[in-house]
Order: sequence, then C-alpha cells, then structure tokens
Amino acid sequence: MILETLQSPALPLYEGVHPLFPKAFAWLESYDPATADGRYEIDGPDLVAIVQRYETAPAAAKKWETHRVHGDIQYMFAGSELIGHAKREDLRVGIPYNADKDAEFYEHPGGTASRFILSAGSFAVFHPEDAHQPGVMIGQPAEVHKVVIKFRL
Repeated sequence: MILETLQSPALPLYEGVHPLFPKAFAWLESYDPATADGRYEIDGPDLVAIVQRYETAPAAAKKWETHRVHGDIQYMFAGSELIGHAKREDLRVGIPYNADKDAEFYEHPGGTASRFILSAGSFAVFHPEDAHQPGVMIGQPAEVHKVVIKFRL
C-alpha cells in the first residue's frame, strides 16, 4: 500500500511503480470537480476512473475487499474518511471472489487491521494483497467526493 499526496515531490517515484501510473496521476491532476459521478475510461478498459460522491458510514456497515485483476488508486478530492487496511491472508473470506466484479469480500478482522485517514488531496494505492475497507466515517457520517482509479495489473 502507498499513502501520499499529488503534491508530493516523490510523485515521479510512484509513477514508476506501474506503467499506467503516469496517465493515472496526470488525469487526477487535471481532474475537474464538476465531473459527474460515473465511470470514465482513461486508457481503455485497463485504466478507468470511477467518480463517486457518498456519505461515510460506521465501520460495521462497510465491507473489506480485495481485487485480483485491477489495483486501486483511491484519491480523495473533498472530505475525509477512515480506510481500514490489512493483509489479505490475515482475513477470512465472507463472499468468495466474483470475477465479473473483480472483488472478494471478507469478514471484519479482529485486531489485525490498521486504519488511516484519507483526506482531501491524498491518495492510497492498493494491490491484490492489500485488503481495504473504504468509506468509514470519522466520528459521524460526512459527505466525500472521491475518485477511484482502477489499473490493470
């Protein structure tokens, strides 16, 4: 997992992590906040942006997930949320892998998970070994504006 900001001087280093990252970060840097919620192809089906606005919720209401075909770059445009992070192998499968959705869901972990705040201007990168639980409220429910970029592994 990577946690960083688009303004970081280390951004060129992260662009080298995956061949699609330069296009992904360029798209985020030019992102128009008036963009409607929905799915946008950046580089065909291999690099897709999902724009979403939603209200955060209690951790018990949010699912833990991993993906096999795509990784995530989750960028917070406005607002803040908690995101849970754990090693995939430390979790018990709750809903088996669905290839159509490229998602596997897990039972809530005990003490094996960590949490961090994803705030405006920050992004987190998740690979298949990174189980994550996005959308968790900080104190009380709040509106967020987030872009999730799916990149083919």
